[in-house]
Amino acid sequence: MPISVIADVDTGVDDALALLFLAAHPDIDLRAVTCVAGNASLSQVTQNTLDVLAAAGSEAPVAAGADRPLIEQARDAGSYHGANGVGNLLLDASQRTAEPVHAVELLRREIEASAHPVTLLSLAPMTNIALFLRLYPKVAAQLERIVVMGGTAGIGNASAVAEFNVWHDPEAAQIVLSSDVQTTLYPLDVFNRVVASEGQIRELRDAACRRTRLAAELLDYQLTLADLPADIASGAKLGDAGAAVFLVAPELFGVETWPVDVELSHGFCRGQTVVDRRLRGGEAEEHDLMTPTVRSDVALTVDGDAAASVFVSTLLGTAGDR
Repeated sequence: MPISVIADVDTGVDDALALLFLAAHPDIDLRAVTCVAGNASLSQVTQNTLDVLAAAGSEAPVAAGADRPLIEQARDAGSYHGANGVGNLLLDASQRTAEPVHAVELLRREIEASAHPVTLLSLAPMTNIALFLRLYPKVAAQLERIVVMGGTAGIGNASAVAEFNVWHDPEAAQIVLSSDVQTTLYPLDVFNRVVASEGQIRELRDAACRRTRLAAELLDYQLTLADLPADIASGAKLGDAGAAVFLVAPELFGVETWPVDVELSHGFCRGQTVVDRRLRGGEAEEHDLMTPTVRSDVALTVDGDAAASVFVSTLLGTAGDR
């Protein structure tokens, strides 16, 4: 039975790769895509999303949502993703337009209409999802789970300790991670380690269909960023697309369950996800200085080569051959 998925995105380069994968994989039913400001402005994100889905051959409904975080102003990631969010690629324009409803209403509609519990895949700042959880808690209780690309148990990227999606709207992240919905965190610890080789990128380019050509162009842009872990010599990070792979190949990832909290104070550590991997509490708990923290599943290790192979074979249409 296909996994019913709604993706919440701020379509930059790796969100686009994830959408191509979600639309192509035979075991995923992409029911809808909701958009939020993050990597680019809301209007740019929404257009990028429609254009990428057109290249993917998907008619999944798209809706625009929050154009800024709950409290602070929006801060884009144009220095990483390019001025238009997708590596300055000129995408073929979609003939479709977004649904005439807010993203939160599209979430409610599609979750209620689904015959099977929906997995909500968050690839962006969690503003839309936090609003949805607050407005429609009974509908949210019908979710299978929320898989969040966000946070880090180690070093950050938006700051030394904070990952961009959480850093962009920490209050929204805290609402999501402290909710009653089962949540799995896909943090930078695995995000950075799913890498397509230059040979795999050539395979996608040589396949010469619309979705593989776009994937190759996006990965070519990723190659120029040169931000791989020190022990990975070459290739292009799949980023958010790795979280999409996690939905269909969870056996490739090492997942542990730990308390996770978000630092909300203003300063050096704002937006840090504190993954408490201690085996016992310490003096802070002994002196009642800590509030209880909700536990989340956290992906901490990955077979990166195998995960990249799932991505490439899916886009090539050979996923069943592996």
